[in-house]
Amino acid sequence: MQAEDLEKLLTTRMPFGKHKDLLICDLPGNYLAWFAREGFPPGQIGQLLALMHELDHNGLTDLLEPLRRKR
Repeated sequence: MQAEDLEKLLTTRMPFGKHKDLLICDLPGNYLAWFAREGFPPGQIGQLLALMHELDHNGLTDLLEPLRRKR
């Protein structure tokens, strides 16, 4: 994980599905957990979803707050 990846969580929107157009950082935990069980999509979107799941699952979403305030 790199700092740029955390920024991307705040700027990248979900491109498909039930939560289309929601920022990756704002996706509900149960949706992220579903991807973790069923498999993340390939490419950058899958990597970002996996990262957000790790942050959510481990209670680390507060790490994004300083970045949110910068925006």
